[in-house]
Amino acid sequence: MKNYRYIGVAFVVLVFGIYAVPKIVAHFERPVLAKIGNVPPFSFTNQQGLVIDNTFYEDKVYVVEFFFTNCPTICPKMNENMLRIQDAFYGHPAVGIASISIDPQRDTPAVLARYAEQLGAVSANWHFLTGDLREVYELANKGFTLYAGENPQAAGGFEHSGMFALVDKQGMIRSRSDAFGNPLAFYDGLSAKGIQMIKEDINILLKE
Repeated sequence: MKNYRYIGVAFVVLVFGIYAVPKIVAHFERPVLAKIGNVPPFSFTNQQGLVIDNTFYEDKVYVVEFFFTNCPTICPKMNENMLRIQDAFYGHPAVGIASISIDPQRDTPAVLARYAEQLGAVSANWHFLTGDLREVYELANKGFTLYAGENPQAAGGFEHSGMFALVDKQGMIRSRSDAFGNPLAFYDGLSAKGIQMIKEDINILLKE
């Protein structure tokens, strides 16, 4: 009788393992997205001459970059990768992109409209934004802590980060953590790995 009892217990343990272990593993493999900080209020003009502020992105998950249209170095690669994000979520009403120019003197709405068209940015939720220079740099360097600055010695006259920021539906900057549990804060906008990570994490935030 004891042998049958042990066999029964072993069978239950085996069945539990078959069905529960994969779920437990999947649970621990899913990134837990850290909260980095709130995006401060902003208000800029998009490529169509419309004012876009924080309220447009309420209840949306969106990606933010700082760039300029005359950039001869990393911007083309960044926006090539941003197109991949657009295409992955094309038509999804709760996913947006904000590409903010750090050269607003030259990047007028008309210039941004031509740039967006040539790039193939067709999503209604992808806005190329321009505005007051001081406000742009305040948002980049303090609001997001994504470096942007003028440098006459740099190619194109500006320096800026190649990282993307991911913002949740409540306006909170989010990111996954590294192997030691430290938040990455931002995503590499120049690498295929960074783009894959941000696409996965957009899907996580859409379910929150």
